[in-house]
Amino acid sequence: MKLKVEISPDLAAMMQAEIAAGEKAVTTAMREAGAGLKSAWRGQITGAGFGTRLGNSIRLATYPKGGESLNAAALVWSNAPVIVGAHDTGPLIRSRNGFWLAIPTPAAGKSTRGGRITPGEWERRTGLRLRFVYRRRGPSLLVAEGRLNSKGRAVASRAKTGRGLTTVPIFLLVPQVKLRKRLDLARDAERAIDGVPGRIVAGWAPIGSSP
Repeated sequence: MKLKVEISPDLAAMMQAEIAAGEKAVTTAMREAGAGLKSAWRGQITGAGFGTRLGNSIRLATYPKGGESLNAAALVWSNAPVIVGAHDTGPLIRSRNGFWLAIPTPAAGKSTRGGRITPGEWERRTGLRLRFVYRRRGPSLLVAEGRLNSKGRAVASRAKTGRGLTTVPIFLLVPQVKLRKRLDLARDAERAIDGVPGRIVAGWAPIGSSP
């Protein structure tokens, strides 16, 4: 008497198909979660009034670069981590040398390099000297003797008689500044992470189902 045992369907093939379905589900879920988080962070940044340039600093990379894997991952980050991180945490900013933070007034204008101008750059650009004015209440000042042009910027007076000369506050001096928290990146990150299991389950097609 001869017995022959066959297992149908093929268990090895079934397991391989299940693994393939899992790899596809996990990879798709991570790509969708990463793309959603990138979009949410960019929306937060532009919605807070920082503009699309800073918003576009948010980038996304998914792994593996090609193919599918049960260990698929997504990485979302910013190319401007110092700026984005500061507005996300709202830190207390102090001067590096322990003295004053110089905050330019509208009369100071902007730096030729973009952003806020420093006292040293302002003096070199205008040829005027800044003078320290201590105030017991409120921030102390760096002022200059000059005039305001049509754009409200402080410039040197061209009048030899000193006509139109006035004392113009150029910088406010404060010992420290508490930056207001304007972003909550962790909130969107937690939502993206919490949604991953559901995405995987929804995308894990049962064996034998139509693609």
